[in-house]
Amino acid sequence: MFARIYQPAKTAMQSGKAKTHFWLLEFEREMAAKIEPLMGWTSYGDTQSSQVRIKFDSKEEAVAYAKKHHIPFEVNEPNIKQPVLKSYADNFTTNRRKPWTH
Repeated sequence: MFARIYQPAKTAMQSGKAKTHFWLLEFEREMAAKIEPLMGWTSYGDTQSSQVRIKFDSKEEAVAYAKKHHIPFEVNEPNIKQPVLKSYADNFTTNRRKPWTH
């Protein structure tokens, strides 16, 4: 039983950072998915890896929980890109590269 601790990324439909200020502890799957022959649904043999996701307010709380319950874990830090700030006047500079040539 191996756990992954991470901060979820925003969805493609979000422009803001709502629902990304918490950390998740999620278990890795131990068994491969199998397709049920009657309905064709995908199922997993273990409930813990496919359905258990524990939410924490901070990374430290998630790490403390994993250590307390002797769960091996890996912490994945979020990859946050900082926006490049530029002035409005930079849009009109003459020395910028042009996307086409005449």
